Amino acid sequence: MNLITNTIEKTVDETMTAKALGSGTLEVLGTPALIALMEETCWRSVDGEFGEGKSTVGTRIEIKHLAPTALGGKIRCESELTEENPKRLIFTVKAYDENGLIGEGVHERAVVDNARFLERLGE
Repeated sequence: MNLITNTIEKTVDETMTAKALGSGTLEVLGTPALIALMEETCWRSVDGEFGEGKSTVGTRIEIKHLAPTALGGKIRCESELTEENPKRLIFTVKAYDENGLIGEGVHERAVVDNARFLERLGE
């Protein structure tokens, strides 16, 4: 694969706050929402790259949530595929708001055969 990057921008709404997600009591961007945005940015960057019937699933994420973002704040998440093999993808990921860097980390995704992956649910 060539250099693969992606960017997603969102506005922090009520569903993304620490209070709404149960990760705190404040109406600021919750860490679970930041993690979900980071994962989405990564998987969307490689969606469709592996052919019919294959996709990726998250297997590991390590992040630092460095700064708060207020309700209504605009956030931008950027990912870059930094390492790959036929079964695993490693991304670096960073998130920013109007004031600068708010989070950074590493995300790993496994390449899976969708049918086989779903069959494992029944086992």
